[in-house]
Amino acid sequence: MNDEEKKFERGVEHFNAGRFFEAHEVWEELWLAAAEPEKTYLQGLIQVAAAFHHHGRGNARGAASLLAAGIAKLAKCPDAFRGIAMIELRNTAEAWAGMLRGEGKAESPQPPKIRGAKAKDAKTKRGGP
Repeated sequence: MNDEEKKFERGVEHFNAGRFFEAHEVWEELWLAAAEPEKTYLQGLIQVAAAFHHHGRGNARGAASLLAAGIAKLAKCPDAFRGIAMIELRNTAEAWAGMLRGEGKAESPQPPKIRGAKAKDAKTKRGGP
């Protein structure tokens, strides 16, 4: 695993541990150097992480805004981006966005976890859907 993959995995670990600000910071380092379309996909992950950071601080309005922006970027992302189960993440993020808009409940009161990002299958998938 190269340094970039390790950094991405560290962001996933932070996200899954509920350290959303830290995940945001780690992924932002990758985002700064990334080319399109990966840059947009990383920005979507960063915005989702930032949304849950805002949610944890009681800023529902900021969380809803960032979550909507992140979902829009992740909608264009391949279903298996860097080994992440993107369909599951998008669906969970959309459920949370609906909950924040008052349109129902998320399946879990806890923020989502990123599934499928294992070191052995964390190959970068570039390109569109």
